[in-house]
Amino acid sequence: MEGSHTMPETITPAPAVPPTPPVPLQALLAREDLALRQIAGPADAGTVIHGAHTSEMADPFPYLLGGELLLTAGVHIPQAADSGAYFADYVSRIVAGGGAALGFGVAPVHDTVPPALVAACEQRGLPLLEVPPHTTFSAVARAVWQLMAQARLAELRRVTEAQQSLAAAAARPDPIPSVLRRLSRRLSGRAVLYGPDGTEVAAAGRETPGEVRAALAGLVDVVRPASHPAKTPSHPASATDTHGGVHLAVYALGAGQGFVLGVASARREAGDHTIASVAAVLLALLTGEHHSGAGAARSSALVRLLLGAPPEEVAPLLGAGRWLVVHARPEAQAPDPVAASALGAALGSPLVDLADEVVRVLVPADRVPQPQPGWTLGVSAPAGPREWPAADTQAARALARARATRAPLLRHAARPALADLVPAADAETHARTLLAPLAGQPALAETLRAWLSLHGSWDRTAVALGVHRNTVRQRVTRCAALLEADLDDPDVRMELWFALRHP
Repeated sequence: MEGSHTMPETITPAPAVPPTPPVPLQALLAREDLALRQIAGPADAGTVIHGAHTSEMADPFPYLLGGELLLTAGVHIPQAADSGAYFADYVSRIVAGGGAALGFGVAPVHDTVPPALVAACEQRGLPLLEVPPHTTFSAVARAVWQLMAQARLAELRRVTEAQQSLAAAAARPDPIPSVLRRLSRRLSGRAVLYGPDGTEVAAAGRETPGEVRAALAGLVDVVRPASHPAKTPSHPASATDTHGGVHLAVYALGAGQGFVLGVASARREAGDHTIASVAAVLLALLTGEHHSGAGAARSSALVRLLLGAPPEEVAPLLGAGRWLVVHARPEAQAPDPVAASALGAALGSPLVDLADEVVRVLVPADRVPQPQPGWTLGVSAPAGPREWPAADTQAARALARARATRAPLLRHAARPALADLVPAADAETHARTLLAPLAGQPALAETLRAWLSLHGSWDRTAVALGVHRNTVRQRVTRCAALLEADLDDPDVRMELWFALRHP
């Protein structure tokens, strides 16, 4: 596009906080405690600075990153510099290095700002500030960082409010139009959702000229997945451009769905990318797999289960014959719906349930769950639909052992057990008879089961059950008394363990 520059970006999830915004030069000049005075260069309200840097180098170019307020006391100025050639070259190098402004201290080397320096700054359009004798460069730098901290706090507040507003919009009955409306208001521009065929699906915000709409639509092709992936193996997740002074940005939604979010705004603030990225994530969820065939199949499966269909009839709609049940708990805090969904995505399944501080995920058996940072996982043996309840119990017990042993992931042992040699009915009858003294006291039975599974460890049992170790001792002692059994005898322990597995 003529007069514009497209900047594709391959992005991971949006950063937790936006970058630190620059501060207007006028805000620094307004500080009465500094008493700075602009004596040359354009008095443009749009001039911003990204920091302050002190240098007495005759050529500061190698030390500039761009956007700095360069502070100097003129120590580097030779005595034979009155001709103006030195200052012209000095200012040119500052401008070439991207310096935003020059601050000149009139003490202790110079009593006044050299007139030739004033003329050079005026000619090259570089703002020149006079720093009075009582104002130190350290005070100026500190003021810059204070203003930047204030600007960052304000930007963080703006981004946080926008995220909350967008999340609330996504929960409305008309989520896609609501998210686009909120986004356009937050960015003071126009937000457009493009379908896989490139047409506008929905839009909100200020109307834009036809040429801007065409430029935004053209930018969409940069991030849309190619129709022939073999010819174009990769594409950026986002891209930016400008057209006629209007800032354009596009964001690909989801993995290969073809939907794209486009944004056109008159200005581009530091946190706008974060806000737009949040909207892109929400729109990806709203336009993604829930509306695809797989999402429709899961919805159909849920409805059929609620209406009484047996699991084995519903399971084919989910796309796999055998499944793993995964129980997970975070290490730091209680899980929330967002964290639960993220865990499901990491495990490769959208079938996620969050209840009682435990996240349960139903994962196809051909996908092997791996340890996840910040989570403790228990995984069942592969199970068919009729075996799902038993697999759920297996995963719960595996999670309890994992938490007690501080292992990131434990799997239920799937090999045949000795108990499989005894008919199930006989095993259940024997278990009921042996454990009859504990009937009606589930806390005792559960404590005894956990204690035996952890080889009689008081501390690990306490961790697994979330109680004090003294509580574990009291309960196990009570079990021994009711059962009239010597729990130090390995034969007794083995028999009780088999019984507790067939209550």
